[in-house]
Amino acid sequence: MKLKDFLYFNRSDRNIVIFFLTLLVVAGTLVSYLGCETDTPLALAPDSLPTADSARPSNRRAATYYSDQGGYYRQDDVRRPERFAFDPNTADSSQLLRLGLRPWQVRSIYRYRAKGGIYRQPSDFARLYGLTQKEYRELEPYIRIGADYQPAADRYATHHEARRDSLKPTYPAKLQLSQTIDLNTADTALLKRVPGIGSYFAREIAHYRQRLGGFYSADQLLEIDDFPEKALSYFVIHDKPAKIAVNRLTLNQLKRHPYINYYQAKAITDYRRLRGPLKSLADLRLLKDFTPEDMERLSHYVEF
Repeated sequence: MKLKDFLYFNRSDRNIVIFFLTLLVVAGTLVSYLGCETDTPLALAPDSLPTADSARPSNRRAATYYSDQGGYYRQDDVRRPERFAFDPNTADSSQLLRLGLRPWQVRSIYRYRAKGGIYRQPSDFARLYGLTQKEYRELEPYIRIGADYQPAADRYATHHEARRDSLKPTYPAKLQLSQTIDLNTADTALLKRVPGIGSYFAREIAHYRQRLGGFYSADQLLEIDDFPEKALSYFVIHDKPAKIAVNRLTLNQLKRHPYINYYQAKAITDYRRLRGPLKSLADLRLLKDFTPEDMERLSHYVEF
């Protein structure tokens, strides 16, 4: 039998053979194409070429490719450390990571703070485990310790002189000989400007004035124990003292006035009970509890 007899196919067989040959060619082409794409270094891949967007400034380092016996692999992008002011006592994890610290260092900082640890000065941050001298030198200018975390001794040392000066007593300028103040309206600060009057006598004047209802004469100040007589010339009186309704007050209310004692108050209430309301101080002159001096002083403070 001749060779051409073996190669002879009918039409249907020939179509099947052509189909399988075409399938083999397509499969071979795909295998060849995929194999070439796998062997191509990543650095030469079309999508790794520089573009307009990749040329913009970024805080990430450019990707680096390494070869190993003809193969290539790509290192993950590494973020460049940023430099900005931070307080290690309050900085959160995202800020610490942006500074270039490793995650395990950030966890160490969080554990230290959770236990009550405080960074009181920049040099305390140098004790962070794994931090190199180079890294600390780069971070040190940006460390800002908040006032709440600084040693209290520093604040005391800073303000000690100012506080000590503020504790020094200050004395008001005294009045000149030609100057006077109103005895019934002056407050304690103004009273202390009178020569010879300090805090003690200023308080005594204000207290006695309140009990009386006001002064009718500066000489009444001499009723205060050891009051300096030389100070009287600096006082004037423009307003009359307040008066009490002698016919309406109870015994206890009457005896609260400095010029009415218990026996005088009882004499007044007895008179009102037995004889009716007082019409004038003349009604009291017949009572043994009142002297002419008492009548003179009361005349400035009672009304009927």
